[in-house]
Amino acid sequence: MNGTSFLSRFFKNRFVRWTALLFLLLFTAVLLCNFWVSHSTRSRIYSDVQSIPENEVALLLGTSKNEGEGYINLFFKYRIQAAAALYKAGKIHAIIVSGDNHMEGYDEATDMRDALMALGVPEKAITLDYAGFRTLDSVVRCKKVFGADKITIISQKFHNQRALFIASSYGMDAVAFNAQDVPAQYALKTSVREYFARFKAVLDLPNSWVSMNTSTNPDQEAGISFIFLDLA
Repeated sequence: MNGTSFLSRFFKNRFVRWTALLFLLLFTAVLLCNFWVSHSTRSRIYSDVQSIPENEVALLLGTSKNEGEGYINLFFKYRIQAAAALYKAGKIHAIIVSGDNHMEGYDEATDMRDALMALGVPEKAITLDYAGFRTLDSVVRCKKVFGADKITIISQKFHNQRALFIASSYGMDAVAFNAQDVPAQYALKTSVREYFARFKAVLDLPNSWVSMNTSTNPDQEAGISFIFLDLA
């Protein structure tokens, strides 16, 4: 009985020790990945319209238009305002809006286009990418599907850092413009999730193209044509 109890405590304690060690290693890896992403992109992020370099094409990263009960999503609102400000200042001349439309009635790209047009951005300057299911998809499709690898990425700062990290890993010449941040209490869940999203971004890099969605549809192919005919 005593021998059985001793073995039980031994294996239990060893399990606890290994579990604690694994969690410590994972926690350290997450922190290191976050530092790598933010540190490596800090010189290519801008918050002032006048100081950001001019680029022909911008990539506007998608998010849902509304939160629960129909309230406007501040991430969406501020990204739209940032993109419109850059366009009106002549810092960008065409915008790829990349978002998710994985289910009926949910279409981030179309919502962004409509909101941009409401702020005075002409429809001919906007191309829709309906397959921006992840930041990785949006960034790499910008190069592989739409042929744009010198771009201005538009989102909030935390998101821009990860998008720039991905762009650099695929040899893209990108800068980013920070949309207005949302209040801290509003973004708490997003901020926590971003730590793990950056960790996953690092893990994704070696094999990311294997799972990349590069399919096109007629709307996307038309978008490719008009952007580059207009910019020629």
